[in-house]
Amino acid sequence: MASDIRVLIFHLSILVNAYKLFSAEARQNIKVQIHLVPHTHDDVGWLKTVDEYYYGANNSIQHAGVQYILDSVIPALAGDPNKKFIYVEIAFFERWWNEQSPRMKTVVKKLVKEGRLEFINGGWCMNDEGSTHYNAIIDQMTYGLKFIEDNFGSDARPRIAWHIDPFGHSAEQASLFSQMSFDGFFLGRIDYADKQLRIKEKRMEMVWRGSRSLGKLTDIFNGVLYNNYAAPSGFCFDQECHDPPIQDDPRLFDMNVKERVRKFVNITCEQAAHYQTNNILLTMGEDFQYENANLWYKNLDKLIRYVNQVCHAIPLAPIIKFCCCIKRGRYLIIKPGAH
Repeated sequence: MASDIRVLIFHLSILVNAYKLFSAEARQNIKVQIHLVPHTHDDVGWLKTVDEYYYGANNSIQHAGVQYILDSVIPALAGDPNKKFIYVEIAFFERWWNEQSPRMKTVVKKLVKEGRLEFINGGWCMNDEGSTHYNAIIDQMTYGLKFIEDNFGSDARPRIAWHIDPFGHSAEQASLFSQMSFDGFFLGRIDYADKQLRIKEKRMEMVWRGSRSLGKLTDIFNGVLYNNYAAPSGFCFDQECHDPPIQDDPRLFDMNVKERVRKFVNITCEQAAHYQTNNILLTMGEDFQYENANLWYKNLDKLIRYVNQVCHAIPLAPIIKFCCCIKRGRYLIIKPGAH
């Protein structure tokens, strides 16, 4: 069998709904879709203060400047209708928003309305789940969600809860997110032994009932990310990363398209083999990345293009008995076929 891989950058809410709609019988038909999710994770205070992180100050401690991330991502989105991005931390976005001109605010509102800049989670920060009181969680979520409502309207309301960096998770958090009407709740960090077992048994997704007393009211789709929240190994294209770019000019040395596509196929299908769902999420980003969004998007565009062109010639490992289907901008179901 040969692979049929294309690249998709899609809304997380649609990904969750797609999982819910797939019956067990449909999943047995082995149709796989890969969803690339460009993102940045911006800690609202960690090694530096919130304002130091925003301005990019004190970089001797850690290189991070959130204002430059948004300064870079927004023009990239505005310049190409195929590009998408998710953003989480309203503490930083509000600071950036307050500094923008009316013209830039109009551009951002258009991107949000089109769904190409999508707010995820939407609180002031991504709160801890072990040491916080539920009143504080509700207050900080209310602050961020009100900012989104006031500036972008109800259609921009986040539908996905995104706790990729808290160290440990509580049933109360799941209960609160469900009662806030989120459609899904994605996790990055869980106990290593728990994760190993879930990978082995293909239990990386579930419907989490956060409260026994409230019952179905607190049910929420829950998924554990495969790589915490980083890009697949070998495919981080940020300025702080050391993975090779897509080198595609035959007039120059070290052309590597075939090798990069082959590695992407193998890594993607290995991840897909550990999930029951036919929709596989690949996070493309990590801590304070996308200060130079062009690095990411230029290489992702090349990866998309060359995977589409040459994947039919790349054999999959014998144990992988399905096709990976990835395409940006459309929702596809591709059946596997013998070649």
